[in-house]
Amino acid sequence: MSENISKEVYLKAKQDSTKFNSTNEVAVILAAGHGKRIKSQTSKMLHKIWEITTVERVYNACKLGIENINSVVVVGIKAFDVMDVIGKREANKFAFQEHQNGTGHAVQVALKEIENEFKDGIVYVLPGDMGLLDDESMKKFRSDFISSAKDMMVLTGIYEGDPMQNYYGRIIRTKNDNGDGNVLQIMEFKDILALPDDKPYEITYGNKKYSYTKSELLNIKEFNSGVYAFDYKKLVELINDISSDNAQGEIYITDLIALFNQKSYSVGAVSPQNQYVVMGFNDKSVLKEMHEIARKNVYNKLKNIVQIDDPDDFFIHDSVVNDLIEMDKKGLPLDIKIGRGTYVGEGVKLNYNVELGRASYVKGNVVFGKNIKIWRIVHLSTFPHQTLKIEDNVKILWGDIIKGNIIIGENSTIESSVNMTGSDEYPLRIGKNVLIKGTSYLFGSIVEDNVTIEHSVLIKKKVKAEKDKNGKIKPVRFFIPDAEGKELLSDISSQEE
Repeated sequence: MSENISKEVYLKAKQDSTKFNSTNEVAVILAAGHGKRIKSQTSKMLHKIWEITTVERVYNACKLGIENINSVVVVGIKAFDVMDVIGKREANKFAFQEHQNGTGHAVQVALKEIENEFKDGIVYVLPGDMGLLDDESMKKFRSDFISSAKDMMVLTGIYEGDPMQNYYGRIIRTKNDNGDGNVLQIMEFKDILALPDDKPYEITYGNKKYSYTKSELLNIKEFNSGVYAFDYKKLVELINDISSDNAQGEIYITDLIALFNQKSYSVGAVSPQNQYVVMGFNDKSVLKEMHEIARKNVYNKLKNIVQIDDPDDFFIHDSVVNDLIEMDKKGLPLDIKIGRGTYVGEGVKLNYNVELGRASYVKGNVVFGKNIKIWRIVHLSTFPHQTLKIEDNVKILWGDIIKGNIIIGENSTIESSVNMTGSDEYPLRIGKNVLIKGTSYLFGSIVEDNVTIEHSVLIKKKVKAEKDKNGKIKPVRFFIPDAEGKELLSDISSQEE
C-alpha cells in the first residue's frame, strides 16, 4: 500500500470514528485481512451471507448482543471498502493495521486506538468472517465469561467426525474429572502431527506437569474459534510481550494463553449452544454452506408465522424477519404467503394477508397495506430515499414492473404487463378503485379515483375521473403520445437490406 493511500486510510478512519460511550465493554473486530484462499477480488470480510457482509454480521451480533457496547473495527487490505460497509456509527472506531503482522498485532493496533477513551473492563476479540455469529451467542459468551471470573476466555467449537479431518487448533486443558479445566495451550493440527509417536507432550502449569500422548492430542474435539474475551488491564499488560519468533514472523493472539498462564492468570473456554456460529470460511464451498445454514435458520424462525412455499428457495432479509416476529407477538394471524423463489429485501414492510407470488421481487421502502395479492414474477422496488406505498385490497398481476416514488390507492387492480415508475420530481399517484390493464406504461402521472386505463402510455399526465351521460367514469384507452425523434426514422429500402 502506497504512502499516499495509507494517509488517506488513516484520514478516513479518523473521520468515520466516533466517541465511545461510558460502558466498560468493547468489541475488537478483526477485518484487516483479504483471505487469499477465497480466490476473489473481494475481501473475505465483504462476502455476503444472506445478503449481509460477514463483517457487518459480526458487528451486529456484538451490538445487539451486548447493550451499549463500544466497538473497534481493524481494517487493512480493502480498508476503504470495509469502512464504507460499516460506515460512521455510534460508539465505533476504525483502527488501521497498515502492515499485516498477525492477529496479535491487530489487537495491539486496536488497543492503541482506544487507549485514551477506554481504561478498564472487558475486551472481546472476534474475526470478521464469522458470519453466522448471532446476538444470543454473544450474550451467552459474555455471561459465561463474567460468571467464570476468568481473566481470559476462548469461545470454542466441538468437532464431530474423523479427527484426522479436524484441521483446527486443539484446546489443551488441564486434566480433571469434569473435563473443563483451565486452558493450557492451543496447538495447531500440523504441530501435533509433527510430534514423535513414542514420546509424550508435556506442559508445565503452576507446580504441576501435564502429559499428553500424540493420540490424545489428535482426538481432542474442542477447537479454537478465534473469539476471545479478556480482562482489559491484563490484556494491556501482556499484549506487547507476544513474540514474533515463528516461521511467519507474525504476532499471534493465541500466544497470550501462555503469557496469561505464566502470570497465573486464569484462562477458560466455553462452547456456544449452536455450533454453527463458530464457522468461518476460507473457500467458496464453506461460504455456500454458511449461506444454507442462514437460510434454514430464517425458515425455522418463520415457518409457524408465515407460509413459505419452498423452504429451499426464498429470501427474506433479516430486518423483515425481525418485523414479522414482532408482528406475530401481537397475537393476530399474519396470513402472509411467500411464493417459491420470492425475494423480500431490506426496507420492505409487509402486512396482514399479503400474498407474494412465485419469483416476485420486492426491495426497498415498499410499504404494504392489508389484503394485497401480488401475482407471479412481479418487480416492486425503490431507491433508498423513495417510498412505494400499496394501500389495502390492491391486486398486482403477472409480470408487472413497478418502481420508485408511487402510491397505489386501495381497491385498485394493476393487471398483467404493466410498467409504472415514479421519480422524485414526478411521483406517480394512483387513486382508489383504479383499473390499469393491457400493455400500459405510466410515469410521473396522477390518476384520479375509479378510472380505467387500458393499452396506454401516460407520461407526466393528470387523468381526471369524468362521467359519461350514463353516469359511468370514462376510460382511457389506446393513448400513445407523439414520438420524439421521428425525423430520424426512415424505411429501409430493398437495396439497403
